[in-house]
Amino acid sequence: MNPKYKKILTFELAILFLFLLSYMAYGQQANVNLDYNPQKDTEGLIPFSAPLNSPEVHEDRTVTFRLKAPKAQEVKLAGVALLTGLGKGNEQIPFTKGEDGIWTLTVGPLRPNMYAYHLNIDGVQVADPNNTYAAFTAMPPYSQLVVHGDGPAYYDAKDVPHGNVTRHVYHSTVTQGEREIYVYTPPGYDPNKKYPVLYLLGGSGELPSNWIYDGRVNFIMDNLLAEEKAKPMIIAIPNNQVIHRNHPNHTELTFEIFEKEMRAHVIPLVDKSYSTIRTPHGRAISGLSMGGRHSMFVGLGSLDLFANFGILSAGDNDAEKTLSDFLNDPDANAKVDYLFVGQGTEEAKGFFGTRVKGLTDALDNHKIKYEYYVGGYGGHDWSTWRHLLHERFLPNLWRK
Repeated sequence: MNPKYKKILTFELAILFLFLLSYMAYGQQANVNLDYNPQKDTEGLIPFSAPLNSPEVHEDRTVTFRLKAPKAQEVKLAGVALLTGLGKGNEQIPFTKGEDGIWTLTVGPLRPNMYAYHLNIDGVQVADPNNTYAAFTAMPPYSQLVVHGDGPAYYDAKDVPHGNVTRHVYHSTVTQGEREIYVYTPPGYDPNKKYPVLYLLGGSGELPSNWIYDGRVNFIMDNLLAEEKAKPMIIAIPNNQVIHRNHPNHTELTFEIFEKEMRAHVIPLVDKSYSTIRTPHGRAISGLSMGGRHSMFVGLGSLDLFANFGILSAGDNDAEKTLSDFLNDPDANAKVDYLFVGQGTEEAKGFFGTRVKGLTDALDNHKIKYEYYVGGYGGHDWSTWRHLLHERFLPNLWRK
């Protein structure tokens, strides 16, 4: 080939490569791939339908928030999860207003993680209107900040075999209405095999979908299985909101109603739809906060159904009374395969830590075998619950 044309061809190929590279380097919050760094600005583009970038995560893991609100008098960063990550407790952080009516705030650096947050605009709590990563629950919506590390985290989608998540809708004679349950089946699910089932519960204000979108339990499980650090299992995520959370008699009513729902509908639906081990040794129940209390009072009170328990960020100051039947069962240790109690490092320092201690003291008094773990850097939030599942509970299930 003529050296002149060879040089031209090489130049054109280089231009084509750069074009393809820029095409694949999707901009901030492009929502094209399940990226581990969706809020890193790679193209200088803004999220679709937004007036500007917010949040923007920099390489040093500081984060800049922006809000166009020229008529606002005061803007603050709010949200216990993010403020805990910043070491601020519940102290909201003020933005600075520019002459162009754009409010800005840079915070951090933060540890790589996912953080829920709000904006407080003139005393009104709102989700970040520029952030495409918003979550909805049985509470008002909030925004998600994704602070990336050097690569995908244990809760991110990786290039490994993935399981499936199926949404089932059914009619409940207990709550007199239509309800939902999400079910994860592991990669290579084989209906000719029998699988153990984990019934995984949310907290006050959580919906079943939150264990998928906030908890990332399906990706956590995919990654653990790919690393051969956990046993294949089905994960069923029912809705444990069975009575209005602000009902004046919620505590007195919720546990009995939820047990009826589990026995009448949830477990029968899962056993009918999937190939399951239908004994207590093939079932586990776990949950966070209110779901942890459901796991305590419904789970430990139903040893004919469950032999494995994960109590996350939950307990009871009066456990000697509320769990008396379980604690005084002379065969309790023989009936339980695995009992896990866990909480986050920051939440262990406050109210929730006191409540957990009430539970562990009662277990100790009655010589009940259990595993206790405090870890992570979070408080009463999803960073803790993801960590507890990944570091302890899921790897240790079904090991007996």
